Amino acid sequence: MPKRIRYFFEYLLVRFVYALFGLLSLDRSSALGGWIGRTVGPHLAITQRAHDNLAHALPELSGQDRDRVIGDMWDNLGRIFGEYPHLGAIRLYDGEHSHVEVIGAEHVDRLLEDGSGALFFSAHLGNWEIVSLGATRRGVDLIQIYRTANNPWVERLIQRARAPTGGRQHAKGTRGTRHMLRALKRGEQVAMLVDQKYNEGIAIPFFGRDAMTTPAVAELALRFQVPVIPARVERLAGARFRLTVYPPLDLPDTGDRQADVRSVMMTINQTLEQWIRDRPGQWLWLHRRWPKA
Repeated sequence: MPKRIRYFFEYLLVRFVYALFGLLSLDRSSALGGWIGRTVGPHLAITQRAHDNLAHALPELSGQDRDRVIGDMWDNLGRIFGEYPHLGAIRLYDGEHSHVEVIGAEHVDRLLEDGSGALFFSAHLGNWEIVSLGATRRGVDLIQIYRTANNPWVERLIQRARAPTGGRQHAKGTRGTRHMLRALKRGEQVAMLVDQKYNEGIAIPFFGRDAMTTPAVAELALRFQVPVIPARVERLAGARFRLTVYPPLDLPDTGDRQADVRSVMMTINQTLEQWIRDRPGQWLWLHRRWPKA
């Protein structure tokens, strides 16, 4: 089937399911998405990639444990899709009524008080859109760098769904890089998900194997002398989350820029690895993160 026709029918399916989720409440939509994900996802061909990645990254897991992690991963992905129509309804900083428990908000407040630029990094864990919600609803005019969907119609739908997260969104690439540079020069804040493969990157250990990793966070932080702040999202239960904003990383300054970039990226990958080990069922194991064995 020609790609354009296939994309169109994919869009119609996604649009229908998205509209269905939009008719439900946040909690019911999340629950339905989770049920669909864990019922259908494990039987899809792409799930074999998740099995392979788990076998290499966490070889200590039994086959039964891997099946459980993959079931949890699909449940989480389904819930994320079910939550997209309701991003604007997710409450933060609202006491006992909040959907998100926020830890470390003082690190964001300090940036705003100092008028300092910063680079936030996170991963495809929990519902990663919570990172943007946590920043923008704290008063940060966040620049978000993201990877576009292959299907252009689905991409437009995703961008409409993400609008309630606020901030400014720019696709990876030359234009996205220009926007990042301008933002950091102006003392603004940028957020990136840094757990995907980047073919033009540098080889940094990740779960004991070299993985091509984007050095952008380290290069920009060292160039503009801005803090690098880890932000982690965990799904606690249903559509309830914990967002933890950590203190800025200690940035090296040895005079060897290449070595300093590598050191920062090693720390970032080690941080991501620990988060994933803590919540393996909430990471997107479907990435082509490592070279083929």
